[in-house]
Amino acid sequence: MPFPRVLAAALLLAMLPSTVGAQSAKTLKEQLIGTWTFVRAEITAADGAKSFPFGETPKGILIFTPDGHFAQIHVAGDIPKIASNNRLTGTPEEYKAINQRSLSLFGTYTVDEDKKTVTYQITASTFPNWEGQSQTRTIERLTAEEFINTNPAVAGGRGSASNLYKRGP
Repeated sequence: MPFPRVLAAALLLAMLPSTVGAQSAKTLKEQLIGTWTFVRAEITAADGAKSFPFGETPKGILIFTPDGHFAQIHVAGDIPKIASNNRLTGTPEEYKAINQRSLSLFGTYTVDEDKKTVTYQITASTFPNWEGQSQTRTIERLTAEEFINTNPAVAGGRGSASNLYKRGP
């Protein structure tokens, strides 16, 4: 191997540990920033029973911006289409099914590095009762490819919710 190639290889190897160290030194907020694909929401009731409010194959996205904004959309994979093909003229049954199996919210967020939590300050939601609320989620797992958070008190006293996201669209 010619000397320039050996030198280049040595330089790359010397840089590798610092690159790996730099990634692991990122704050939780820095690791959260970006786009996450919604994979699953699982609620565990007080009696241990499990339920999936958005079904087994939900769709959705969670976005964290560097300047502290977030947007979350959770939609069941099997919500009904509106038969009239006009979102303003659905039936009460269609609207009920859609509303019960989808949830969107947005606002700002903060991360508590020591407690490993992310707190949403909700600006608006498809569940309007949450407008202006602050909600905290525990960061259970956060890697470059996976994010799991839990909400210990799901509305209506249904139990604890665990949400799984994968990195990217």
